[in-house]
Amino acid sequence: MSKTATIRTRIEPGLKSEVESILAQLGLTASETVHLLYRQIKLQRGLPFDVRIPNVLTTRTLNASKTGKNVKRFDNKKELFADLGL
Repeated sequence: MSKTATIRTRIEPGLKSEVESILAQLGLTASETVHLLYRQIKLQRGLPFDVRIPNVLTTRTLNASKTGKNVKRFDNKKELFADLGL
């Protein structure tokens, strides 16, 4: 079957660039990735991954992290492991 249908979408330039860089490391183009996604949706008769609305605790934690509240920062993994008691 020939590939003649077209999909067009708008996306944030930074997100596009970042994702295409990751895909390039995987040896994939954006078109190939969309094709894979469509194939998986067809095979699984739905999205091939969970899509959920976060619960209240997760939402609160994510919002706090975005604003820098109660976030610990470490200069290296040694400091992180020490803080974790490892």
